[in-house]
Amino acid sequence: MQIFWFLPTHGDQRYLGTSVGARPATYSYLKQIAKAADRLGFNGVLVPSGRSCEDPWVVSASLINETERLKFLVAVRPGFTSPTVSARMASTLDRISGGRLLINVVAGGDPEEQQADGSFLQHDERYTETGEFLKVWKAVLQGETISLDGEYIRVKDARLPSGAHQKPYPPLFIGGSSDAAIDLTAEHIDVYLTWGEPPAAVAEKIERVRAEAALKGRTVKFGIRLHVIVRETSEEAWQAADQLISYVTDETIAAAQAAVAKFDSVGQKKMSALHGGKRGNLVVSPNLWAGVGLVRGGAGTALVGNPQEVADRIKEYSALGIDYFIFSGYPHLEESYRVAELLFPLLPLALKPSSEDAIKTNMTGPFGESITEHQPQVSAH
Repeated sequence: MQIFWFLPTHGDQRYLGTSVGARPATYSYLKQIAKAADRLGFNGVLVPSGRSCEDPWVVSASLINETERLKFLVAVRPGFTSPTVSARMASTLDRISGGRLLINVVAGGDPEEQQADGSFLQHDERYTETGEFLKVWKAVLQGETISLDGEYIRVKDARLPSGAHQKPYPPLFIGGSSDAAIDLTAEHIDVYLTWGEPPAAVAEKIERVRAEAALKGRTVKFGIRLHVIVRETSEEAWQAADQLISYVTDETIAAAQAAVAKFDSVGQKKMSALHGGKRGNLVVSPNLWAGVGLVRGGAGTALVGNPQEVADRIKEYSALGIDYFIFSGYPHLEESYRVAELLFPLLPLALKPSSEDAIKTNMTGPFGESITEHQPQVSAH
């Protein structure tokens, strides 16, 4: 089981829908989260992409030497970078990190953001462009020379002298629920990601992707993107979930839902349908809470409960075929410790915590301030 964490490069917070308790995405704070994730035993971190985020490539490159084992799942956005330039960036970061780069292929889901960055293609056109992009990207990283006169991508004698550290290239991840996304996955992708839908919906999606990949003679691994709210008791966990949205107003929900309604992402529409923009419909499956999706796009569900409850839900997804679990929690620094301390002992992990954490420390003795004979005397008067 591969457990990833999340770098909040757009800023972190203690509460959703408010600036109260907000934390800017400073380098020092992102470094704290990355170093904690590395030491605690997370396999990697997702570095998000978008106009509100710091650049994922610059952030990831800056944190390579601050970490030892942590992998970085970094976005590639076809249509905004040529496939050969992108391949050189991937080759360089993969080699200087010793093979700690993973690629998150982002075809886009917000037309306004796409247009602001210069892409005016429709949904399915973007996936066609992405397929041409990946054909070139994969070829040059495997040492091939390729010419392509495609509908969107055109290169002549493209090649890359130095390949990546990982062979044949850094693994490709993607998230997408549309027919176009699943077709692309079957052809090119190594790990297919789903947002945190109820298990039955996830199972249906996995089977469909497996079948499409099999038709092309390929196999695909699977991952899921979820928030986690885990506490020592179930009552504490649900109280924390309520507290997370305690500043959210009806106006905030309406504005957020109006914004995400403009997306042409099929996956986003599925996320929004889970809660319907209403507070009364937030528990959509045992221990699966859709409250995050009231006020933000993307991953909108969280696993909520005590350690055994959350671990049981994770194992249910694992039994369906999920290998990669990309978690997050607000605020991300503190919650990384909660997840590691409360959940990791209950899960079959692919990576163990750093060896320095194996040193046992007696925290039950009389540590603290020394008590001396020179204590202040209290007057009887």
